[in-house]
Amino acid sequence: MSHRNNFRKRDLAYATSLIHAVLEDAGQNNIIEETRQSFEEVGLLDAIQRHDDDALYNWLAEAISYQGISDSVAAGYIREHGSIEAADIRAALDRPHGCSKLTSFSHFEDCGFSKSNRTCNKPRHFKRCPLPRHDLRNGNLNRASYSLYLFMRDVAGGDLVAWIDERLALADRAREGRRAQRLRDALVIPLRDIFGVSDKLLNMSLACLLLAGDQNRKLWVDAGAGMIAVDSLVHNWFRRSGILIRLRSEHPYGPHCYGPTGCATIIEAAASQIDARYFNPTFPKVFPRFVQNGIWRLCAGVEFNRCNGNHIDDSARCEDKTCPIFKRCGRIALNPSPR
Repeated sequence: MSHRNNFRKRDLAYATSLIHAVLEDAGQNNIIEETRQSFEEVGLLDAIQRHDDDALYNWLAEAISYQGISDSVAAGYIREHGSIEAADIRAALDRPHGCSKLTSFSHFEDCGFSKSNRTCNKPRHFKRCPLPRHDLRNGNLNRASYSLYLFMRDVAGGDLVAWIDERLALADRAREGRRAQRLRDALVIPLRDIFGVSDKLLNMSLACLLLAGDQNRKLWVDAGAGMIAVDSLVHNWFRRSGILIRLRSEHPYGPHCYGPTGCATIIEAAASQIDARYFNPTFPKVFPRFVQNGIWRLCAGVEFNRCNGNHIDDSARCEDKTCPIFKRCGRIALNPSPR
């Protein structure tokens, strides 16, 4: 993503002023502190210092299990059926199974397991394969869990912390492109090869891990600050506010949100104009993750619940005069009624 020369200054200034007002109202000024506290409670801070891959795997695998469904449904399934852990997969792979797909991360591509059909792309080994035996919510989670384990074992060499350190150090020494993008891409691009893991999940999980995992690792904090996760709430806020029209950046929700003029690029461009230290003096000066999170909090039903399809009738212009940006907002109806 690069915002340079993509947006006219006055249009970017308009978008930035709306976003700054949102952050005044909904910005999470303790976002790093709160994440660190939650990490400390589950032992993740110590796990990072110990380079404990099993603990990091267990945390990431649980994060994956929340992907694509409400938190309450995912949590309910885990309570009833349990979750998968690194030790479970390691023990399973140690038993004879005969499937070449489980040899390494590079071999695992196109496993093809389907929980509903009880099939895979190596059917002669299906009965002995350990992958289907884990009672996860769907077959894609089984595949994602094994793919993550094999990535951490084979690509990251069994030490994810050291792998992150090395990748970020190499990116920081490079001179091509912008530093924030280099740091982000150094981790996100290779991790995209893990089966079933979206850019949204990668950015959300990495942002938490890097920002809160070890404040003495400056490269981690710098990289985490630039991790941007765009969901439909954030995308629709950009549409309703009129920012996409103003910046000539209209696009459908999905991969285009991470394109040259997409939502993530707008967030990054606006964040470069906002000194996050105004909200918390310990923050990095440029903090795209804080900006994205503030927009999400304004819209999310579990947070401020202001700008979403449940609160607003999208057949007409928003009439929520209590909104902090009401007078300046474009108040675009997403699904206007025909006249």
